[in-house]
Amino acid sequence: MERPTYRARVERIFEHCADTRSLFLRTLSGRLPQYLPGMFVSVSIPLANEVRVRPYTIATSPEDGEPFELCFNLVPNGPGAAWMFERKVGDLLDFTGPFGAFTLERAPDSETVFIAEGTAIAPIRPMLRRALVRPAAHPIHLLYAAHRSEHLLYLDELESMSRACPQFRFEPMVVDENFLYQRLLDEVERRWIASDNDRSRHFFVCGVGSGVLKMRDLLRQAGYERRAVRYEQW
Repeated sequence: MERPTYRARVERIFEHCADTRSLFLRTLSGRLPQYLPGMFVSVSIPLANEVRVRPYTIATSPEDGEPFELCFNLVPNGPGAAWMFERKVGDLLDFTGPFGAFTLERAPDSETVFIAEGTAIAPIRPMLRRALVRPAAHPIHLLYAAHRSEHLLYLDELESMSRACPQFRFEPMVVDENFLYQRLLDEVERRWIASDNDRSRHFFVCGVGSGVLKMRDLLRQAGYERRAVRYEQW
């Protein structure tokens, strides 16, 4: 079955830092299809000899309506990201979706740990909004790492969430990129594996590369159920 294609106009651009920005898009139909926090759209990237399709996570919440936000960074030798960086206000782009299984439908019913690095905060941000839509009944943690401070995005919003919700603990960290995932692995093992035998927690992990899979394996081998460890590897 062919997936419907939607067209959207760039309404606003926000530059987080030199190599990271957000496009705010409004569909020409005026209505983005229904989606869950964490989902992505597949954007058609017209290159010289072909059209490539690249996934970009929706960084805003379903409740926000439109325009919706796509947050991304400039990937070295990445023609898709370069094309996205060239978009200007008023430009049009085509996409399908939203899609994705890395989602949060409702507020967690147990202690929950979110783990992200860099732009991988994009799916976590709307998940946190959903999780904190009402006072949390269980502890909620966010470990958010980047190898440069300017790559820690949405800090004001996340810190505001932390002040507003005593059960939400937000921990940003700047770590050398060669040791970033090892630092996250060490933190998780110390806090939620070695410290007790409680395996009722849920984890949502998003990031780039094999470190995401190492985190998944660490948690599952420690006794957490498969369904309790949700992840998305970019």
